[in-house]
Amino acid sequence: MKILGVVGSARKQSRSGVYRLVSTVLENTGMEYDLVHLAGKKISGCIACLGCVKDNICQVDDDLAALRDQIVAADAYVIGAPNYYSTLSVLTHAFLERWFQFRHQEGNTLWGKLAVAVGVGGTSGRFPADAIETFLGYNFVETVAKVTGQGAASCFSCGYGETCKVGIPLMVYGEGVKITDDMIPDVAQQPEVVQAAAEAGRLLGERLRRGHDRQSVTAAMQQKMMEMMAHSA
Repeated sequence: MKILGVVGSARKQSRSGVYRLVSTVLENTGMEYDLVHLAGKKISGCIACLGCVKDNICQVDDDLAALRDQIVAADAYVIGAPNYYSTLSVLTHAFLERWFQFRHQEGNTLWGKLAVAVGVGGTSGRFPADAIETFLGYNFVETVAKVTGQGAASCFSCGYGETCKVGIPLMVYGEGVKITDDMIPDVAQQPEVVQAAAEAGRLLGERLRRGHDRQSVTAAMQQKMMEMMAHSA
């Protein structure tokens, strides 16, 4: 059993709250894993060319092609993204859009697999975590846990955070704010978030070690998606 971890943050590992939480989840699974950081990779969104319809292999030639085998081989996923405008970063969004290649002609390559969704935002990580869960659901992948935390918004390091009238420091702390290290959110300093990440990892590991039945997971996810579609009609 192997897990694929994916960090959709453009920040360096040392500055990325997403990287820290995805790593924490993976480390607590007790399983073998690979960790991929999308920063610096060239991955476009789906271009709707339908070149993948016949064989479920995307025909767009970029850095996702080299990751396809890892996606297919993994038994589970831990995918994390930062909050950009209350949704996913473009890196993560493009990466998950390209999973459209697996959906044609009842392609069941990913059906019934498991995942943990991780979101980090300057105010909330809920939006990217929810969006990741939605993407996974369309491939009948079950999200067994979601981990969200508050990270350091760019306003704290852009150089204008103390004077910008629409920046998070001023909106949170008011006029005359002086940015200090102790006021900058850091997921590593949020014990409840770190604990939630560790617990999510242990849960994912336990589900995999029990030898989860992909067929039953698939059936449950298909039913969930059918109900969602019915309500949206």
